[in-house]
Amino acid sequence: MTPGPARLKSQSLPPGEPSLFDDGRRLDLKVIFTDLRNTAAALNAARGMARGLGARITLMVAQVVPYPLPLADPPVAAEFTVRLLKSIAVEDTAVEIYLCRDRCETLRRALAPDSLIILGAQKPWWLWSWERSLVRLLRREGLRVLTV
Repeated sequence: MTPGPARLKSQSLPPGEPSLFDDGRRLDLKVIFTDLRNTAAALNAARGMARGLGARITLMVAQVVPYPLPLADPPVAAEFTVRLLKSIAVEDTAVEIYLCRDRCETLRRALAPDSLIILGAQKPWWLWSWERSLVRLLRREGLRVLTV
């Protein structure tokens, strides 16, 4: 049996931000990392939406670790991944890195049912890509997915 994904880093926003939910939670726009260029486009779209909605942004990265390696020992160090993501993210963006074997399944499990997901994908993204599989899986789960 394969162990579940490992959540490495989480950086939160400062308190005192506006809330959109009755229970005190803020709307959290989830941007899923695909590649640097497309994720930067998705983050730009999320920033525009977050400003008008008083929402926060979380950048989610599912880093696949090949089976010959232990799950806690990725081929690319998590610190390097975080530094790379900081180059495209703004200060108030939370970053979550999940070490996993199956990217789509890990992201599906990590997302809350009320999540609004923004995914940057190269056009035509629907042609034989893991992004296509992920979008189909998440939409089947009833999640709202916006592709940019």
